[in-house]
Amino acid sequence: MMTIHENDDRHLFDAIPAIDFDASKRLHIELVNAAQREGLLDVAYRTINTPVGELLLAATERGLVRVAFARQGHDEVLESLAATISPRILRTPDRLEKVARQIEQYFSGQRRTFDLPLDWRLSRGFRLNVLSHLPDIAYGRTASYAEVAVAAGSPRAVRAVGTACATNPLPVVVPCHRVVRSDGTSGGYVGGVEAKAMLNLEAA
Repeated sequence: MMTIHENDDRHLFDAIPAIDFDASKRLHIELVNAAQREGLLDVAYRTINTPVGELLLAATERGLVRVAFARQGHDEVLESLAATISPRILRTPDRLEKVARQIEQYFSGQRRTFDLPLDWRLSRGFRLNVLSHLPDIAYGRTASYAEVAVAAGSPRAVRAVGTACATNPLPVVVPCHRVVRSDGTSGGYVGGVEAKAMLNLEAA
């Protein structure tokens, strides 16, 4: 049985080459470029730090398809995108630079509306109808679930409006945080406490 002496510990990993992070970055860029040239990149993603935590941003060729808070589990969100859209997913920060910049401008108080192409494929039917009306709620304002139900053409579908907001795949950009209960309190928003933070930001 071979015994490794304590004094020899520093030699154990001498044969392992140091990681060349610059080379790894270049290889990743080349991989992304090749995937895009060959039409093999269906979903690009990146993360950004914001006042409400780290956000995952994902986009297809149609536009932004997913925004997710850290507490939703970014790995789980990516797995869901792989299952529902395509497994051909790569971390591609440059593809989402415009999205990241506009979200950063929003949180710094420099932007009140978003000018981004959106891919709505993760929402359908009445939920999509509800979400498409949310950008009409002005910055710094709120609307009740009942008011949104009326705007969406189904005044009695208040509960369904709540479900649409709770399952919104594009929070922040599609402002479900502006939809509140009739008493003015936050409802079942996908972002939880993040909703209050964004409403406070807009109120300021």
